[in-house]
Amino acid sequence: MATVTDYDAPRRSLGEVEEDSLEELKSRRTSAQSPSVDVDETEAAEGFELPGADLSDEELTVTVVPMRTDEFRCSRCFLVHHRSQLAKQKGDELICSECA
Repeated sequence: MATVTDYDAPRRSLGEVEEDSLEELKSRRTSAQSPSVDVDETEAAEGFELPGADLSDEELTVTVVPMRTDEFRCSRCFLVHHRSQLAKQKGDELICSECA
């Protein structure tokens, strides 16, 4: 853990630092550290889905927007791009600039 240094505190001489007892130094360290937060691991894990989990009961709702006239579907990556990203056209094959 990183050491917390108060740069605004007045400086102490070397003799004063050596006079501090071990218990006082430990209490300063523990008071300077932030308190630990109790987190229930089961509650935190409920929000995560593991790969291969059974999602047969879940419904997925997605709004499908039809392709516009100024867009094309790349023949290699199958993503829809704007016509300005068209790099090659071989017959019916349209290839975007990222795949070219």
